[in-house]
Amino acid sequence: MPRILIVEDEDVIRMALRRLLERNDYEVDEAGSVQEAVEQFDLDSYQLLISDLRLPGAPGTELICQTESPVLIMTSYASLKSAVDSMKKGAIDYIAKPFDHDEMIDTVARIISDTESGPATSTANRAGNNASSMGMIGNCKPMQKLYEHIRRVAPTDTTVLVHGETGTGKELVARAIHSQSKRASKAIICVNCAAIPETLIESELFGYEKGAFTGANANRIGLIEAADGGTLFLDEIGELPLEAQARLLRFIQEDEIRRIGAVESSKVDVRLICATHRDLKEMAHNGRFREDLYYRINVMKLELPPLRERGKDILEIAETLLKQRCEALARPLLKFSPKAIQAITTYVWPGNIRELENAVERAVILCEGEEIDNELLDIDLELVDISQIRGRKPERSRSSAVERKENRASRVRSSDPIEDLSLEDYFQRFVLEHQDSMSETELAQKLGVSRKCLWERRQRLGIPRKKSARSGNN
Repeated sequence: MPRILIVEDEDVIRMALRRLLERNDYEVDEAGSVQEAVEQFDLDSYQLLISDLRLPGAPGTELICQTESPVLIMTSYASLKSAVDSMKKGAIDYIAKPFDHDEMIDTVARIISDTESGPATSTANRAGNNASSMGMIGNCKPMQKLYEHIRRVAPTDTTVLVHGETGTGKELVARAIHSQSKRASKAIICVNCAAIPETLIESELFGYEKGAFTGANANRIGLIEAADGGTLFLDEIGELPLEAQARLLRFIQEDEIRRIGAVESSKVDVRLICATHRDLKEMAHNGRFREDLYYRINVMKLELPPLRERGKDILEIAETLLKQRCEALARPLLKFSPKAIQAITTYVWPGNIRELENAVERAVILCEGEEIDNELLDIDLELVDISQIRGRKPERSRSSAVERKENRASRVRSSDPIEDLSLEDYFQRFVLEHQDSMSETELAQKLGVSRKCLWERRQRLGIPRKKSARSGNN
């Protein structure tokens, strides 16, 4: 049974975390400070140390130099900059408080599994190598899965459909597949189907013969023929007109094309990669996309996660973009302030990486000092409607939210002693007990989270914000 040491000075959090880990078959010890942990326990005998960042006496990062065991740092959103710094000091990972139980268990299981398998073969290292070789950034689970699928499908000639929201980097995926294929020495032709006028799309893709139509003064090869021997990437294929879809279908089926105005067809050897942000299956069902074409291109489907679902990858991407923009604009290397880091990691980025890239470039241009503050990023966290952006259904009604709140309040008040509370119950109880006497800012500070995080948790747990006499201070 894996052994874990928890170092946390808050009794409620420490006890709740201990019970959570023990329910998942871990042997757990606990300490309230770094000094207590060092004096009372053999740190190297544990498979993992989970420590709060801010502890009495010495910070949790002091444990890193005291043991060979991996150290997982817990921190609030308000101190994410310190968490990043702790990883630079050697922490295995960090997790933001308040956290979900599933997130904690998944993180613990991953770290212990990677440690037991050894650094040379750990998932994180494999993912990091994959990411660098593919020109992409990030090691979150969805990206690790994506890297593995790219590795498997790249050597084949299988048609690939990349699905993801606008701005997630679908062209990067296509280029990664091409660079690892046997066609890497040939060209990859990228076509944005939405950017070509409907009247020109067929001639652009298939080419034309001299005299085929007014203005066709010479023969011209199309983009498909130009990709012969290499890869053709059709971005936003959902915008392709139905007539062009029919001609594209024959190219996929027969590996041949016929220029506009030509009598004979010619064979081509092209690997096809398509991308879209739309639901092509639904479009096919509604007659807006050919069903036979959909099944032809949907051989290997790769899902590209939106930026908001990539966890700690967001900050790594932001810092990489910051370095690139500073170099491109001939600026000394800048850094993000703690408030900027909080904004970057809590904002949902509806425009994904493209929006993040624009925000970073704007901030670099406007920054007059050595540090980029959140105001330069121009992110309005207070006005973001999480439920709409993530496609969640809004709450049914105010009355149902109030009922949920009362039920939870009753359950928390009648619960077992403090050590039986989960972290989520602790959050609920604290808010319900103090929201009449504290402002939102004070509540957030006491819980060690941002106002944005507090608001999100209120919405998810059905604890509406009360209108009190102190609301003017909120």
